[in-house]
Amino acid sequence: MRYVGKVYRPPSEADALIVQATIGCSWNHCTYCDMYRDKPRFAVRPLAETLADLAGAGRAAGDRIDKVFVADGDALVLPMDHWEALLAACRAHFPRLRRVSCYATARAIADKTDAELARLRALGLALVYIGPESGDDVVLKRLAKGASAAEHVTAAQRARMAGLEVSAIFLLGAGGVDRSTEHAAASAALATAMDPHYLAALTLTIVPGTPLATQAARGDFTLPSIDALLGELRTFVAEARPTDALFRTNHASNYLPVGGRLPRDGARLAAAIDRALAGEVPLRPEHHRGL
Repeated sequence: MRYVGKVYRPPSEADALIVQATIGCSWNHCTYCDMYRDKPRFAVRPLAETLADLAGAGRAAGDRIDKVFVADGDALVLPMDHWEALLAACRAHFPRLRRVSCYATARAIADKTDAELARLRALGLALVYIGPESGDDVVLKRLAKGASAAEHVTAAQRARMAGLEVSAIFLLGAGGVDRSTEHAAASAALATAMDPHYLAALTLTIVPGTPLATQAARGDFTLPSIDALLGELRTFVAEARPTDALFRTNHASNYLPVGGRLPRDGARLAAAIDRALAGEVPLRPEHHRGL
Protein backbone atom coordinates (compact mmCIF):
# COMPACT_ATOMS: atom_id res chain seq x y z
CA MET A 1 0.00 0.00 0.00
CA ARG A 2 1.17 3.55 -0.70
CA TYR A 3 0.47 6.38 1.73
CA VAL A 4 1.02 10.14 1.62
CA GLY A 5 1.81 11.70 5.00
CA LYS A 6 0.28 10.51 8.27
CA VAL A 7 -2.71 8.19 8.04
CA TYR A 8 -5.36 7.94 10.76
CA ARG A 9 -8.15 5.49 11.49
CA PRO A 10 -10.58 4.93 14.41
CA PRO A 11 -9.54 2.47 17.16
CA SER A 12 -12.12 -0.05 15.93
CA GLU A 13 -10.33 -0.19 12.56
CA ALA A 14 -6.99 -1.24 14.07
CA ASP A 15 -7.19 -4.57 12.25
CA ALA A 16 -8.48 -3.14 8.96
CA LEU A 17 -6.63 -2.65 5.71
CA ILE A 18 -6.31 1.10 5.15
CA VAL A 19 -6.53 2.30 1.57
CA GLN A 20 -5.84 6.01 1.05
CA ALA A 21 -8.30 6.89 -1.69
CA THR A 22 -8.28 10.61 -0.83
CA ILE A 23 -5.30 12.63 0.35
CA GLY A 24 -6.08 15.02 3.18
CA CYS A 25 -9.44 16.40 4.22
CA SER A 26 -11.72 18.34 1.89
CA TRP A 27 -12.75 20.62 4.79
CA ASN A 28 -9.57 20.83 6.93
CA HIS A 29 -10.66 23.95 8.84
CA CYS A 30 -11.36 22.43 12.27
CA THR A 31 -9.45 24.54 14.77
CA TYR A 32 -8.27 21.67 16.99
CA CYS A 33 -7.17 19.23 14.28
CA ASP A 34 -3.72 18.80 12.78
CA MET A 35 -4.35 15.33 11.31
CA TYR A 36 -4.25 16.56 7.73
CA ARG A 37 -2.28 19.80 7.97
CA ASP A 38 0.72 18.01 6.47
CA LYS A 39 -1.50 17.65 3.37
CA PRO A 40 -2.95 21.15 3.02
CA ARG A 41 -4.11 20.59 -0.56
CA PHE A 42 -6.89 18.04 -0.68
CA ALA A 43 -6.83 15.57 -3.58
CA VAL A 44 -8.67 12.53 -4.80
CA ARG A 45 -6.07 9.88 -5.51
CA PRO A 46 -6.18 8.71 -9.13
CA LEU A 47 -8.56 5.76 -9.27
CA ALA A 48 -5.98 3.59 -11.04
CA GLU A 49 -3.62 3.99 -8.07
CA THR A 50 -6.33 3.05 -5.57
CA LEU A 51 -7.29 -0.01 -7.57
CA ALA A 52 -3.65 -1.03 -7.93
CA ASP A 53 -3.19 -0.79 -4.16
CA LEU A 54 -6.22 -2.99 -3.57
CA ALA A 55 -5.04 -5.52 -6.13
CA GLY A 56 -1.62 -5.65 -4.49
CA ALA A 57 -3.15 -6.16 -1.06
CA GLY A 58 -5.32 -8.89 -2.50
CA ARG A 59 -2.31 -10.74 -3.89
CA ALA A 60 -0.38 -10.38 -0.63
CA ALA A 61 -3.09 -11.09 1.93
CA GLY A 62 -6.49 -11.22 0.29
CA ASP A 63 -7.73 -14.23 2.23
CA ARG A 64 -6.79 -12.61 5.57
CA ILE A 65 -8.46 -9.23 5.07
CA ASP A 66 -12.01 -8.89 6.33
CA LYS A 67 -12.19 -5.12 6.97
CA VAL A 68 -11.21 -2.16 4.80
CA PHE A 69 -11.06 1.43 6.01
CA VAL A 70 -11.07 4.04 3.24
CA ALA A 71 -8.95 7.09 4.17
CA ASP A 72 -8.32 10.05 4.47
CA GLY A 73 -10.38 12.53 6.44
CA ASP A 74 -13.79 12.43 4.81
CA ALA A 75 -13.50 9.86 2.05
CA LEU A 76 -17.24 9.84 1.46
CA VAL A 77 -16.60 12.86 -0.80
CA LEU A 78 -15.22 10.48 -3.44
CA PRO A 79 -17.29 10.61 -6.63
CA MET A 80 -19.63 7.70 -7.19
CA ASP A 81 -17.61 6.20 -10.05
CA HIS A 82 -14.61 5.93 -7.72
CA TRP A 83 -16.72 4.39 -4.97
CA GLU A 84 -18.32 1.88 -7.31
CA ALA A 85 -14.98 0.70 -8.68
CA LEU A 86 -13.34 0.68 -5.23
CA LEU A 87 -16.11 -1.36 -3.62
CA ALA A 88 -16.20 -3.79 -6.54
CA ALA A 89 -12.43 -4.28 -6.19
CA CYS A 90 -12.79 -4.93 -2.46
CA ARG A 91 -15.36 -7.64 -3.13
CA ALA A 92 -13.17 -9.18 -5.82
CA HIS A 93 -9.88 -9.21 -3.92
CA PHE A 94 -11.00 -9.99 -0.36
CA PRO A 95 -13.25 -13.08 -0.22
CA ARG A 96 -13.68 -12.80 3.57
CA LEU A 97 -14.66 -9.12 3.46
CA ARG A 98 -17.34 -8.22 5.97
CA ARG A 99 -17.05 -4.44 6.26
CA VAL A 100 -15.90 -1.34 4.42
CA SER A 101 -15.97 1.94 6.36
CA CYS A 102 -14.83 5.56 6.15
CA TYR A 103 -14.93 8.91 7.88
CA ALA A 104 -17.75 11.17 6.68
CA THR A 105 -18.54 14.80 7.43
CA ALA A 106 -22.10 16.02 7.61
CA ARG A 107 -21.32 18.11 4.53
CA ALA A 108 -20.16 15.06 2.58
CA ILE A 109 -23.33 13.16 3.43
CA ALA A 110 -25.43 16.17 2.42
CA ASP A 111 -23.71 16.18 -0.97
CA LYS A 112 -24.81 12.60 -1.68
CA THR A 113 -28.39 11.88 -2.73
CA ASP A 114 -30.49 9.31 -0.88
CA ALA A 115 -30.19 7.03 -3.91
CA GLU A 116 -26.39 7.38 -3.91
CA LEU A 117 -26.15 6.57 -0.21
CA ALA A 118 -28.34 3.50 -0.70
CA ARG A 119 -26.25 2.48 -3.70
CA LEU A 120 -23.06 2.70 -1.62
CA ARG A 121 -24.63 0.48 1.01
CA ALA A 122 -25.72 -2.05 -1.60
CA LEU A 123 -22.19 -2.16 -3.01
CA GLY A 124 -20.61 -2.84 0.38
CA LEU A 125 -19.99 0.39 2.29
CA ALA A 126 -21.28 -0.58 5.73
CA LEU A 127 -20.23 2.04 8.30
CA VAL A 128 -19.55 5.78 8.39
CA TYR A 129 -17.78 7.59 11.23
CA ILE A 130 -19.23 11.07 11.82
CA GLY A 131 -17.46 13.43 14.23
CA PRO A 132 -19.65 16.32 15.34
CA GLU A 133 -17.40 16.59 18.46
CA SER A 134 -20.06 18.69 20.22
CA GLY A 135 -23.80 19.20 20.22
CA ASP A 136 -23.49 22.86 21.23
CA ASP A 137 -23.78 25.15 18.21
CA VAL A 138 -21.65 27.80 19.94
CA VAL A 139 -18.85 25.26 20.30
CA LEU A 140 -19.36 23.93 16.77
CA LYS A 141 -18.81 27.42 15.40
CA ARG A 142 -15.71 27.91 17.54
CA LEU A 143 -14.35 24.59 16.29
CA ALA A 144 -15.15 25.56 12.68
CA LYS A 145 -16.84 22.20 12.11
CA GLY A 146 -18.74 23.47 9.08
CA ALA A 147 -22.09 22.04 10.17
CA SER A 148 -24.62 22.66 12.94
CA ALA A 149 -26.03 20.15 15.40
CA ALA A 150 -29.23 19.97 13.34
CA GLU A 151 -27.23 19.25 10.18
CA HIS A 152 -25.46 16.41 11.96
CA VAL A 153 -28.82 14.96 12.95
CA THR A 154 -29.99 15.08 9.34
CA ALA A 155 -26.77 13.47 8.14
CA ALA A 156 -27.07 10.60 10.61
CA GLN A 157 -30.73 10.08 9.79
CA ARG A 158 -30.08 9.94 6.06
CA ALA A 159 -27.18 7.53 6.50
CA ARG A 160 -29.29 5.22 8.66
CA MET A 161 -32.21 5.38 6.22
CA ALA A 162 -29.81 4.21 3.50
CA GLY A 163 -28.91 1.19 5.64
CA LEU A 164 -25.51 2.45 6.74
CA GLU A 165 -24.34 1.98 10.29
CA VAL A 166 -23.33 5.23 12.00
CA SER A 167 -20.58 5.79 14.55
CA ALA A 168 -20.68 9.23 16.21
CA ILE A 169 -17.61 10.77 17.84
CA PHE A 170 -17.64 13.43 20.56
CA LEU A 171 -14.73 15.35 22.07
CA LEU A 172 -14.48 15.92 25.82
CA GLY A 173 -13.17 19.39 26.59
CA ALA A 174 -14.14 20.90 23.25
CA GLY A 175 -16.16 23.63 24.92
CA GLY A 176 -13.28 24.80 27.05
CA VAL A 177 -13.87 25.88 30.62
CA ASP A 178 -16.53 28.45 29.75
CA ARG A 179 -18.82 26.10 27.74
CA SER A 180 -18.06 22.82 29.53
CA THR A 181 -21.54 22.37 31.01
CA GLU A 182 -23.36 23.36 27.84
CA HIS A 183 -21.07 21.24 25.68
CA ALA A 184 -21.62 18.09 27.75
CA ALA A 185 -25.40 18.39 27.93
CA ALA A 186 -25.81 19.34 24.28
CA SER A 187 -23.51 16.52 23.18
CA ALA A 188 -25.67 14.01 25.05
CA ALA A 189 -28.74 15.50 23.38
CA LEU A 190 -27.13 15.30 19.94
CA ALA A 191 -26.07 11.69 20.54
CA THR A 192 -29.69 10.95 21.36
CA ALA A 193 -30.99 12.70 18.24
CA MET A 194 -28.41 11.20 15.87
CA ASP A 195 -29.26 7.75 17.30
CA PRO A 196 -26.08 6.06 16.07
CA HIS A 197 -25.18 2.40 16.29
CA TYR A 198 -21.84 3.26 17.92
CA LEU A 199 -20.70 6.13 20.12
CA ALA A 200 -17.22 7.21 21.14
CA ALA A 201 -15.82 9.95 23.33
CA LEU A 202 -12.28 11.23 22.86
CA THR A 203 -10.50 13.89 24.90
CA LEU A 204 -9.32 17.12 23.32
CA THR A 205 -5.58 17.57 23.00
CA ILE A 206 -4.26 21.04 22.20
CA VAL A 207 -1.84 20.34 19.37
CA PRO A 208 0.94 22.86 18.63
CA GLY A 209 0.49 24.69 15.36
CA THR A 210 -3.30 24.51 15.30
CA PRO A 211 -5.57 27.55 15.51
CA LEU A 212 -6.80 26.25 18.88
CA ALA A 213 -3.23 26.25 20.21
CA THR A 214 -2.94 29.89 19.16
CA GLN A 215 -6.19 30.69 20.97
CA ALA A 216 -4.96 28.88 24.09
CA ALA A 217 -1.64 30.75 24.02
CA ARG A 218 -3.37 34.12 24.07
CA GLY A 219 -5.80 33.04 26.80
CA ASP A 220 -8.90 32.68 24.63
CA PHE A 221 -9.29 28.94 25.30
CA THR A 222 -8.65 26.94 28.47
CA LEU A 223 -8.92 23.16 28.57
CA PRO A 224 -11.02 21.94 31.52
CA SER A 225 -9.31 20.12 34.37
CA ILE A 226 -9.20 16.33 34.43
CA ASP A 227 -12.02 16.22 36.97
CA ALA A 228 -14.10 18.54 34.78
CA LEU A 229 -13.43 16.35 31.73
CA LEU A 230 -14.61 13.32 33.70
CA GLY A 231 -17.65 15.36 34.73
CA GLU A 232 -18.45 15.96 31.07
CA LEU A 233 -18.15 12.25 30.43
CA ARG A 234 -20.48 11.53 33.35
CA THR A 235 -23.08 13.93 32.00
CA PHE A 236 -22.81 12.31 28.59
CA VAL A 237 -23.32 8.71 29.75
CA ALA A 238 -26.11 9.70 32.15
CA GLU A 239 -28.08 11.78 29.64
CA ALA A 240 -27.47 10.27 26.17
CA ARG A 241 -30.47 8.22 25.11
CA PRO A 242 -29.89 6.61 21.70
CA THR A 243 -32.00 3.55 20.93
CA ASP A 244 -29.11 1.15 21.60
CA ALA A 245 -25.53 2.25 20.95
CA LEU A 246 -22.25 0.55 21.76
CA PHE A 247 -20.23 3.18 23.66
CA ARG A 248 -16.48 3.26 24.16
CA THR A 249 -13.80 5.62 25.49
CA ASN A 250 -10.98 3.33 24.36
CA HIS A 251 -9.11 6.01 22.41
CA ALA A 252 -5.62 6.74 23.72
CA SER A 253 -6.52 10.37 24.43
CA ASN A 254 -8.87 9.44 27.26
CA TYR A 255 -8.02 9.35 30.94
CA LEU A 256 -10.63 6.71 31.78
CA PRO A 257 -11.42 3.81 29.42
CA VAL A 258 -15.02 2.66 29.94
CA GLY A 259 -17.49 0.86 27.74
CA GLY A 260 -21.01 -0.47 27.54
CA ARG A 261 -24.29 0.10 25.78
CA LEU A 262 -26.26 3.33 26.03
CA PRO A 263 -28.71 3.95 27.46
CA ARG A 264 -28.83 0.51 29.12
CA ASP A 265 -25.51 0.85 30.96
CA GLY A 266 -25.63 4.58 31.65
CA ALA A 267 -26.02 4.23 35.40
CA ARG A 268 -23.20 1.67 35.63
CA LEU A 269 -20.85 3.86 33.59
CA ALA A 270 -21.73 6.93 35.66
CA ALA A 271 -20.92 4.97 38.83
CA ALA A 272 -17.55 3.95 37.39
CA ILE A 273 -16.79 7.60 36.61
CA ASP A 274 -17.81 8.56 40.15
CA ARG A 275 -15.30 6.03 41.51
CA ALA A 276 -12.61 7.54 39.30
CA LEU A 277 -13.48 11.04 40.53
CA ALA A 278 -13.18 9.74 44.09
CA GLY A 279 -9.70 8.42 43.36
CA GLU A 280 -10.76 4.77 43.63
CA VAL A 281 -9.97 3.94 39.99
CA PRO A 282 -6.58 4.80 38.46
CA LEU A 283 -6.54 7.06 35.41
CA ARG A 284 -4.37 6.61 32.34
CA PRO A 285 -1.07 8.41 33.03
CA GLU A 286 -0.16 11.34 30.82
CA HIS A 287 2.77 9.51 29.23
CA HIS A 288 0.40 6.80 28.01
CA ARG A 289 -2.03 9.22 26.40
CA GLY A 290 -1.83 10.13 22.73
CA LEU A 291 -3.65 10.95 19.52
